[in-house]
Amino acid sequence: MRELLHFASHRNQQLVDITEAVIAVVHRSGASDGLVHVYAQGATAAVMIQENWDESVQEDVIDFLSQQIPKGVWKHDAQDGNGDAHLKAGLVGPSETIPLIDGKLGLSRWQNIFFCEFDGPRESRSVVVTVLADR
Repeated sequence: MRELLHFASHRNQQLVDITEAVIAVVHRSGASDGLVHVYAQGATAAVMIQENWDESVQEDVIDFLSQQIPKGVWKHDAQDGNGDAHLKAGLVGPSETIPLIDGKLGLSRWQNIFFCEFDGPRESRSVVVTVLADR
């Protein structure tokens, strides 16, 4: 089963918690065991599994990436000013695969799934969620 999630981002760079939306796709699939693949569509976006309890971790991720990959110093900036966003998205990566165990995501208590926006805000972003059941 495959579904597209659509949503807006509201800041230039942010981590958007999409865990509940992915859980809803899994529930609709009826699958019990298998894999859930989450893929960000867009060359300036990514998907990351990260701590869900303390929002400072999400802010630290953005701050760290901004320190390592600053804005305004890349060749691609001559085209549209978002060279840093492309590099951040490539470094983090477009997808995550999570085990599906007894109908539930195999995340730990402290893990959630985040869409990483590196070139926002955007009115429309898309994430592909694919559920691969073992039966």
